[in-house]
Amino acid sequence: MAREPLRLVRATAQRARTAAVSPIRRFRRPSQTPSPAASPDAAAFDPSALNPTARPRPLVRAAGLAAVTVLGAWIGLLVVGSVHISVGPMDTRMALRPSLTGGTKINVAPLGALELDSHHAPLRLDVDVDRLDPIRSQALVDHPERLSGLQDEVASDVTRGTLGLAFRSCVAVVFGATALGLAVYGRPRRALAAGGLALTLLTASGGAVYATWNPNSVLEPRYSGLLSSAPSVVGNARSIVSDFDVYQRELARLVTNVTQLYEATSTLPAYQPDPTTMRVLHISDVHLNPAAWHIVESLVRQYKISVIIDTGDTMDHGTAAENGFLDPVSDLGAPYVWVRGNHDSASTQRYLAQRKGAHVVDHGEVINVAGLRIAGIGDPQFTPDRSSAAAGDAAEHSAGRRLAEAIRDRKATDRKATGAPVDIALAHNPIAARETDGTVPLALTGHVHHRRTEVLPGGTRLMTEGSTGGSGLRAVDDGTPDTVQASVLYLDRDTRRLQAWDEIDLGGLGLAKAEVSRHLPAENRPGATPTPTTP
Repeated sequence: MAREPLRLVRATAQRARTAAVSPIRRFRRPSQTPSPAASPDAAAFDPSALNPTARPRPLVRAAGLAAVTVLGAWIGLLVVGSVHISVGPMDTRMALRPSLTGGTKINVAPLGALELDSHHAPLRLDVDVDRLDPIRSQALVDHPERLSGLQDEVASDVTRGTLGLAFRSCVAVVFGATALGLAVYGRPRRALAAGGLALTLLTASGGAVYATWNPNSVLEPRYSGLLSSAPSVVGNARSIVSDFDVYQRELARLVTNVTQLYEATSTLPAYQPDPTTMRVLHISDVHLNPAAWHIVESLVRQYKISVIIDTGDTMDHGTAAENGFLDPVSDLGAPYVWVRGNHDSASTQRYLAQRKGAHVVDHGEVINVAGLRIAGIGDPQFTPDRSSAAAGDAAEHSAGRRLAEAIRDRKATDRKATGAPVDIALAHNPIAARETDGTVPLALTGHVHHRRTEVLPGGTRLMTEGSTGGSGLRAVDDGTPDTVQASVLYLDRDTRRLQAWDEIDLGGLGLAKAEVSRHLPAENRPGATPTPTTP
């Protein structure tokens, strides 16, 4: 009798388990071999047809396994997927992180960061410079001759660190995915499947990194933080071509310059201009933003600018009341060359022409400023004037053709000139500037408030600058302020050809952000074939 209550409890539990079975299992397809008690009609009945969720179950299980694998691998990389290694005189930490764009980010605390487009894969390489070893750093300072062997040392350190990081990352993703799989599924086979899938994904990502690796990405880094104020971290335009021809040497120089930055503590080194280059600051579309003059003045000092070129739309409405806004151009620290935009009136042009240090170009005339021969034409339209209809693109094409014809006439009459008698053509609207293709090596423009660089079919490089005024004070009304943009162009002092340029992006009104990107023309990259000297 004592066993009756126990049997009653077991029977009740069994009925509860039967009642709690999932709908999917309740309507699972019956066995191909029906039981003897089953009727022919019961054997032919397929309950799964009544439950549409029963068929895609393998897909749901596969998606769940993939989600567990990716999440576990990511957690594993965050927890244990990094290595500490010495690179030259610096102690660094290297880690792989999930990313949609790939690339390499070098954090040099507290100075800022450098970002390199080193590869395209779902993994980003993060290199954190933890500290500068005082003993190794002092040894370099005391024995500068050791710098000659630094590139081999750095290459060896990076190779060793990369191999260690690859091994540790494999362990991290397998451990993370397996542990999370075991916690979710509670079955070793499913957990091991998650670990194996994680290893496969990491291996495939490593293959993508290898296939897309670009060692020359150091030639065009992007700076942020305080490093954006120290363009000398990559050297001048001439040395960047001659010295950064292989990855080891590029990385060694980067380490050396970072060492110098740390030696200077809180005082960043001033930019040392290359005597073989001229530096042109290209600005455009200030649109009455008074902060732009302070930015321009700072860039002139930092980069030792030879000439400032403004491609117009300095004003908003072109009224006489706005003319006083132009007074600071006389105190910017460099000659100021200006071409009229569609928001600048004839009154604006006459007022600016009277300012000390200002040079207005129009009607295709050629001026010589700091050794540069510059021709330009003002925008044929003044759009704030609503009393007359806008002439549209046809007027821009016509103005551009007049500018191109003036440059050709100058070339035909200037028999003493070697090569093109005009180095730079200026127009506010890119439509007009395109008409100068084939007549000059470089054309500068603005108007569209975003930056673009392209080489036209005739060989002229067209550089369109963004808004140095962040689209003006009107941007305050927007939820997201527009970026303040300017560019520093490095031109060879003898040939006056473009050698490199830095694109400078500053946070808009109310934003504290700075980024500088170094760029090289294709013909100036290491190993490139020199281009002809025309146009």
